[in-house]
Amino acid sequence: MSEPSRSEGDERHPDLTPPPAAEASASELLGAALGGAARKAGLDPAKSASTGHVVWAAMGGWRGVLESVLPGVVFLVAWTATYSPETRSGNLVLSLGLSVGLAAVFTVIRLIQRQSASAAIGGLVAAAAAAALSLLTGRGEDSFIPGFITNAVYGSAFLISALIGWSLIGLAVGFLMGEGTAWRADRRKRRVFFWLAIAWASLFAARLLVQLPLYFAGDVAALGTLKLVMGLPLFAPLVAVTWLAVRALYPRRESGADAPAG
Repeated sequence: MSEPSRSEGDERHPDLTPPPAAEASASELLGAALGGAARKAGLDPAKSASTGHVVWAAMGGWRGVLESVLPGVVFLVAWTATYSPETRSGNLVLSLGLSVGLAAVFTVIRLIQRQSASAAIGGLVAAAAAAALSLLTGRGEDSFIPGFITNAVYGSAFLISALIGWSLIGLAVGFLMGEGTAWRADRRKRRVFFWLAIAWASLFAARLLVQLPLYFAGDVAALGTLKLVMGLPLFAPLVAVTWLAVRALYPRRESGADAPAG
């Protein structure tokens, strides 16, 4: 897959003509929302920060990692420990109860400490919804359905945005760098944002391609394991690649006092 070719001198190309006011307004609002979320997660290319710091901030530090990983680990351990070869199932109520309960504890701790609990609350709601669906059907693998839907929606959004020339990455970066949608007039930036959006779409697609066959096979243990393996371990490197690519497009301007000698 590659970005559609275009002539350098073709000034009539739709990517180079000003968008209608309504379209520009919608893109600016979307860019502001995406950029605000990125800035809140510590992903602001306008600021000076090391790649490691940015990736760690995007994951939420040690607390964010624990809140993201531990509920899934607890579910997997409880399911495996209570698995019965005769019924080919683990203790669903216990496994889900421990997982959702741990997510609730994390949320309560953040609320008590008066810290931002939006991510923890979102995770708790998602875990509770997944547990409710699984208990309703009596199938442990159904607790993974909300995750499949999330990956499908995010993957589709990134893919479509790249194909129509309005990369979600570009919209967020344009807002953060104060240039709005002006990046669309720069062929290099369009190409980089196109491929970054494709890379994120590929991550979400890979999760579905690998995990869906296990869902239909009813292999809850393998599903839980791969969900963990394809979570932060794949998310972190892609955040790093995205950060480095964006910083290459927008090199930080150093003052004379800060510039290295020589």
